[in-house]
Amino acid sequence: MNLAKRFEEKVVIITGAAGGIGLATAMRIGLEGGVVVLVDRDSEKLQLADDQTKKAGAAKTLVKLCDVSKAEQVEAVIKETLEACGRIDVIVNNAGRMISKKIEEHTLDDWNDVLSVDLLGAFLFIKHGFLHMRPGSTIVNISSIHAVETTPNVSSYAAAKSGLVSLTRSAALEGKVKGIRVNAILPGAISTAMLWDNPNVKAGLETIKMDDVGRPEDVAAAIAFLASEDSQFIQGATLRVDGGRLASL
Repeated sequence: MNLAKRFEEKVVIITGAAGGIGLATAMRIGLEGGVVVLVDRDSEKLQLADDQTKKAGAAKTLVKLCDVSKAEQVEAVIKETLEACGRIDVIVNNAGRMISKKIEEHTLDDWNDVLSVDLLGAFLFIKHGFLHMRPGSTIVNISSIHAVETTPNVSSYAAAKSGLVSLTRSAALEGKVKGIRVNAILPGAISTAMLWDNPNVKAGLETIKMDDVGRPEDVAAAIAFLASEDSQFIQGATLRVDGGRLASL
């Protein structure tokens, strides 16, 4: 198999594609020949991401403004992608939201905000993916090592990411009979705005060694592997991409 063309003629939806891991994944998939559907709720950053994805070598891209927590907007992305491309081969559920507060300071709105993006957004794309994707298709959910071991003040995020791991297992079971593979990535400390803007990191409550910090491209490579036929016998798995950081905590 030509590694550089693993996604030739395949249509790949990536949520949270305006920056960080999502953008790195869009650029990687585009470079490998995929039709990239960039999904985000930030229109300005989304357009910039589209330009970068094209410059990286993507032959065809689509830009879809979408709040993944809104069922009607997710359904519209699926419908419009099918109308434009005729198929959906891969969905990467990367959109994420983190709120840093003590449990007693979290409001119900805080919890609903995080859960609706990090967990329910993935559910909505999986649901509609199952309705329209063909056998041989794949879904990759971006969870976090916070699903396994966490730090103070991110209870809603850790719970949502743990739920996403559980959802991955359930979707893998139900997806198998449809010929759809579902797996999850657990990134560690990755050099994105979410990491460096984290109040725990800024305050020194969470110590980050620079040799434990990975690049968005490192995660994108793992996503591309799980989304490709190279991982065709992997189903319901969680792949840690953390440079060994979790093992040393």
